[in-house]
Amino acid sequence: MDFAPSPPPARWQDRADAGRALAAGLLPYAGAPGLLVLGLSRGGVPVAAEVARELSAPLDVVVVRKIGHPEQPELAAGAVAGIAGTVCVVRNEDVLRSWRRRDPAAEALFAAAAGEQLAEVRRREELFRAGAPARSITGATVIAVDDGLATGATMRAALGAVRKLGPGLLVASAPVACGSIGGLLIPPADNVVVAWPDSGLEAVGLAYRRFGQTTDAEVRAQLGFQA
Repeated sequence: MDFAPSPPPARWQDRADAGRALAAGLLPYAGAPGLLVLGLSRGGVPVAAEVARELSAPLDVVVVRKIGHPEQPELAAGAVAGIAGTVCVVRNEDVLRSWRRRDPAAEALFAAAAGEQLAEVRRREELFRAGAPARSITGATVIAVDDGLATGATMRAALGAVRKLGPGLLVASAPVACGSIGGLLIPPADNVVVAWPDSGLEAVGLAYRRFGQTTDAEVRAQLGFQA
């Protein structure tokens, strides 16, 4: 009898553990001009907090939201991101193509869902910063950090929003990638750093022993605000 191969064992205890591992690969950027670490909300923020500590860099947040397929909410039809008044919407054309074949109203439904998520991005950015302004990005070396890369949609949205603010260098980074997606991120990123690329995992969470949902309060606490 043939058996499917077992997935690789989890590599990290939690997001903080993964962040310390990721930081080792990002050390060449320590001391770079205007270095800034941006965590993708919500799960990327605890990873980014460890990277920021190891690189002695300030930490900020870029808010991202997935646009789910109505029949499969976990399947990303696209994503939206926002920071400091700039926004970016990305589309997963493979998913949208299939969606259009099944539903002639797919484009209108996608646009409505994108609008709803953009409103949520703005609400969460205000919540997370508690009125504090975003840190300056123009001319800075910016490292965008998520807790993992699956389709890459949310990271591409985050990079697109950040790129509009004119960073000097923009790096996409994550502890783990489920496939070869580096080419999907350059551009808008100038470089991609992944601690465990081409992991062979079917889901990002399998890289972690503990992968609970990060709360709004935890994001605020990592950013230095009172929950």
